[in-house]
Order: sequence, then structure tokens, then C-alpha cells
Amino acid sequence: MVKKKRIRLIAEMARKIRVYRELKNRPRESEKYALDYDTMTRPHTKKTLPVLAWQNCFISIQDVRRESRLFSLLSGLRMFGVGHLFTRKSWLTEHPEAPSYWQVTKVKVDYTAENMDHGRAWGVLTYKGKQESEAKEMDKVMYHDWRLVPKHEEEQFKLYNPVPEPPIRYVSYPPLLRAMLLAQRQKDELGSAAEEPTLPLKRDVLLSKEYFRSQEKKRERQEGTAV
Repeated sequence: MVKKKRIRLIAEMARKIRVYRELKNRPRESEKYALDYDTMTRPHTKKTLPVLAWQNCFISIQDVRRESRLFSLLSGLRMFGVGHLFTRKSWLTEHPEAPSYWQVTKVKVDYTAENMDHGRAWGVLTYKGKQESEAKEMDKVMYHDWRLVPKHEEEQFKLYNPVPEPPIRYVSYPPLLRAMLLAQRQKDELGSAAEEPTLPLKRDVLLSKEYFRSQEKKRERQEGTAV
């Protein structure tokens, strides 16, 4: 006979109280990311802002002190800037020939912050003139190089004539790999003449964690569940 597990009500209540206190006492984003602009340190962690965070070719220490973070701009707009376009100084400097911007679709503000200038935001990204199909969470919102695109300049800012991409070049595989591919293709095509394998010099996908996860899920669907 299986022994019934004993429920310890007082211990379970104490555990929930500890979890609640830890959740209540955790630092807010406004405390965690506060910055002393004179010493370039964060008061909460007492750590100095990394030099590479503001001393590079696009962001300088003057930008950190003068430019704005994303939520510093959102907090001063109606509906926290939903529907507005935002770009970054680094994008304008790095590739001015094609527009790059975020169109804000959703904002979740940390109302406990002093000026409500912390939180999370979602939007549709257009990078180098190519717009993504779905909205996602905006990254690097704590960087000091965000700029608001005025409403009367949005249409002009979004104008872009795409330059036709050059044709993809192909090269031959190394001899051993070429022989292996030809043998595999001849085996799949039952001895018929196989097409010469070539390697394109362009990568069509970004090798990120999401890409490998999707490939793994696709492989699992094809193989099925082991019985």
C-alpha cells in the first residue's frame, strides 16, 4: 500500500511567505538601471558602466549624458508613444542610405519608477528598409541613443528605394565533399546523371538560437515520436 504524502500546511505557508517577500523586495528596473552621470556608475550595484558601452564610434560619453533612452521619450508622449516611430543614432550613422526604425505597438510601463521611464516595449522592426512581419519585444531600450521621428516627417523618413541585390555566386565543393554529394544524389536518383553540386556564397538565414530551435522541432515532427 502506497503511503499517502503528508501535507505540511505551516511549512507550505512559510514557503509562500518567503517567495512573496523575495518578490516584493526585489529591485525595480528603475533602481537596477539608474545611472550617476557624473561618475558613470550605477548606484544599486556600485559598478562602473563599461567603457565599451559608451566609448565607441557611434556612442560617446556626451551621448550618454545628452541623448535619451527609449522610455525617457515614451513617458512624455500620449499613450506612451504607441504608433510612433523611433530610430537610433547608431543606425543613422552606420547606414544612412536605408531607414531603420521601430514602430511601437505595445508598452508596459513600470509605474513605480519616479518618472515612469522604465518598462518593456514591443513593436515592428524595419531594419535597412526591410520590415519584419511580426511584432516583438524591443531590445537595447536602455541605450542612450534613441530618437523620436516627428509625425510630420514619418512619411519622408520611411521613403526608400531598394537597390537590387547582386546575383548570388556559386562555387564548387571541395573534391572529397563533391564526390560524396554526387554519390548520394546518384543513389537517390537510382543511377541517373546527378546534377553538379554547387555552394552558394550567400547565407539566407541568421544562425541564431531561434533558428536552431525551429530546425530541431522540424526534425522531431518529421521523425515522429519513438514508440
